[in-house]
Amino acid sequence: PYPVVSRWRDDLFFTDASIVDFQPYVTDGLIPPPANPLVVSQPCMRFVDIDNVGPTFGRHLTIFEMGGAHAFNYPDKCVYWKDQTIRYHHDFMVSRLGVDSEEITYKEDFWSGGGNAGPDVEGIVRGLEVSTLVFMYFKVQDEGLTELPIKTVDTGYGIERYTWLSQGSPSCFHAIYGSTLDSISKIAGVDFDEPLVLACAKRSGAMKLDKAGDLKKARRKMAEDLNVDVERLDAVLTRVENVFAVADHTKSLVFMLAEGVVPSNVREGYLTRLLLRRTYRLLRLLGIEEELPKIVDLQISHWGRDFPRISAMRENILKILEVEKEKYKRALARGSGLVNRLIEEKRRQGISELSTESIIELYDSHGLPPTFVKELAEKEGVRANVPDDFYALVAKRHLKAAPPQETTIEKMLKEKVSDLPATRMLYYEDPYATGFSGRTLRVLDGRYVILDRTLFYPEGGGQPGDRGILAVGDLKIGVQDVQKVGNVIVHLTESDFPTTTGEVRGEIDWKRRETLMRMHTATHLVIGAARRVLGDHAWQSGSQKGLDVSRVDVSHFQRITPDQADEIERLANEAVRRNLKVETRWMPRESAEALYGFRLYQGGVVPGREIRVVKAGDWEVEACGGTHVSNTGEIGLIKIVKTDRIQDGVERITYTAGQPAIEYIQRREGMVRRASEALSSQPEMLEESASRLSSELRSLRKEVGQLSQRLAEMEAQLLLRDAEDLHGVRFVGRVSKGRDVEVSIKSLQRLIEENPNLSVVLLIVDEKVNVISMAGAAAVERGVHSGRLAEEAAKTLGGGGGGDPRFGQGGGVSAAKVDEALKRARRVLEEQIGGGRQ
Repeated sequence: PYPVVSRWRDDLFFTDASIVDFQPYVTDGLIPPPANPLVVSQPCMRFVDIDNVGPTFGRHLTIFEMGGAHAFNYPDKCVYWKDQTIRYHHDFMVSRLGVDSEEITYKEDFWSGGGNAGPDVEGIVRGLEVSTLVFMYFKVQDEGLTELPIKTVDTGYGIERYTWLSQGSPSCFHAIYGSTLDSISKIAGVDFDEPLVLACAKRSGAMKLDKAGDLKKARRKMAEDLNVDVERLDAVLTRVENVFAVADHTKSLVFMLAEGVVPSNVREGYLTRLLLRRTYRLLRLLGIEEELPKIVDLQISHWGRDFPRISAMRENILKILEVEKEKYKRALARGSGLVNRLIEEKRRQGISELSTESIIELYDSHGLPPTFVKELAEKEGVRANVPDDFYALVAKRHLKAAPPQETTIEKMLKEKVSDLPATRMLYYEDPYATGFSGRTLRVLDGRYVILDRTLFYPEGGGQPGDRGILAVGDLKIGVQDVQKVGNVIVHLTESDFPTTTGEVRGEIDWKRRETLMRMHTATHLVIGAARRVLGDHAWQSGSQKGLDVSRVDVSHFQRITPDQADEIERLANEAVRRNLKVETRWMPRESAEALYGFRLYQGGVVPGREIRVVKAGDWEVEACGGTHVSNTGEIGLIKIVKTDRIQDGVERITYTAGQPAIEYIQRREGMVRRASEALSSQPEMLEESASRLSSELRSLRKEVGQLSQRLAEMEAQLLLRDAEDLHGVRFVGRVSKGRDVEVSIKSLQRLIEENPNLSVVLLIVDEKVNVISMAGAAAVERGVHSGRLAEEAAKTLGGGGGGDPRFGQGGGVSAAKVDEALKRARRVLEEQIGGGRQ
């Protein structure tokens, strides 16, 4: 089967039907199918019914196997169509499976998915939909449905549902998981053999959200039908449903993680994290959250027999789960404060309910599960509107990739060049050529030049476009940008270009091109090295080649350590030293995928019937449209500059190659030499010298801190000498220069503790004026509010401040007004303790 992660598609993250394997290239007629007709048993993933997983006893799953039976009917060759499809299906049910014909119902509908659509017939046995027979002959486009020349039979047989039907087990989960489900239920302490569970299984179809509407109402109706107490029914069924969902979700996670998905906040990583955190919540409700690794290990053993890659990725899968568990715990620890702040904000707005949108935002942005938010909100007396299909609502926001954005030139010129023939791409024919001759086909807006052929590489795949000159006769004009619009290459010149058609000579900036060729091939070597060091889950998430440094983003669940970065660099340079041959060739898409697999699409989806494959020896192979050196030895040297965490689940490796790498190393050596001279040390002793200096600096800082503390304490005692009695409260205001604010606060705290009847306002003048106000317990009892004293003093200084009765802090910029600020603080204090009214 194809992978569950649909890396060959730029519009989907996961394979959600067997026909996805053949969209759009086969269904649009661009490439032939591998066989016609054909069958494929395809693992699929869907999240739109995630909240139904469990309550419907297996009618809905996040992961399932679709038995796809497909026929592709061309205008000149019909394999089979509607009547035969239904006849084949019915014969299979009756003659092969022994289903009574009277128990089969067919229901007509209309289906749409993956960019195609058509009428369908659903095959239902005893109320259970087991097959969907789709007759696809429409393409879904923005302007509506367009009829396709190829009519596709897209029959999907639900393998799990057929298994359930054939076994007659209480739930689909019993049929799918067998002893693995028994093990999970034993860990959770859940008994499936209870008569009540068996009675509910027959009525579980009514629990689908879009039918039941409200699960609580549906549960009450079931309790009435069974003549049992609804609370007892709910207590039993909730645990059973949670075990079912855990079995489903952990299987999904095993398949996702085995294919290299790293949980994150974007794309397929987002949906993986959503599923993982929902699983944690279910396990917590069952009281077995620490058993997740054990349950996942059971799933690996169960499914690894048929899918060897799952067994091979066991260590990685378990490691990722451990890292994600810690992240989830940290998210919950931070969550209380976030929710409480949101509740306070709503209260200020006069709102006494958290909307569904607010709860989704808390999940989207901070990973807080809805039940967690609801519990906190209800403790504060605020309603939280959590719908039964909460996770499905969240998932729908993230199911599809955003369409690729057109460049400014594409938007502006797409219609104007649509009638032109494809530009001949000379840079592929000979990437080492520096000059060429061509013919002008069109000049748009004076500076957008289209030729019949070009050596200028257009920007794409993270590689900047070429620069150089175009010449007509004696006139030479610089090229400042090159873009591809469809199959036409557009050169943007620095000034107006002659509009007459005729011969044009072009010359590229070879030094620039050569540098970018080295950088681009180095990107492939770094990716290959990163996968060998970090693991098979390390997929390219983006790249940008530059003239001085380049970068490649890699999916990884932890920070890349310095040792790992060194090993990636060592391995990449090993590939350079091996002087591997870099081969490029155009291949039919289906042949390339069959030969190299979907790792081809490291750099993203490449459109077209044929794709350009770049293979660096046995090191790395990718579908790539960039320019490359002929042998890895031409790169010379690869140097990793740094690694960064650019977002959760994605590491950025910044590197340089060739001459820029040598220059980078020389600059670093210069820095080492100058640092050594500054420390009067030999370069090889620099680390020891820097360590010794750092230790001495820490000691000096400690001494300075101790001296500052003593000075602050002495100054605090001097404050007492100047304190005046204001109606029973001792008050002192003082201006100080260059004091450490934190040290001063600590000293004043001790002084206030020893003198509870004291109120102090201290202004520390530095680049700005810091205001500190403190009051002892007795002074506060008399009415002193330090926060307001700080606020009033800071206002006088042109700033702001605040605080509570015991402590206030603020700041301002008008140092010339410090005396005025102290006088203002004194007046306010008198008002607070009643002196101002006497």
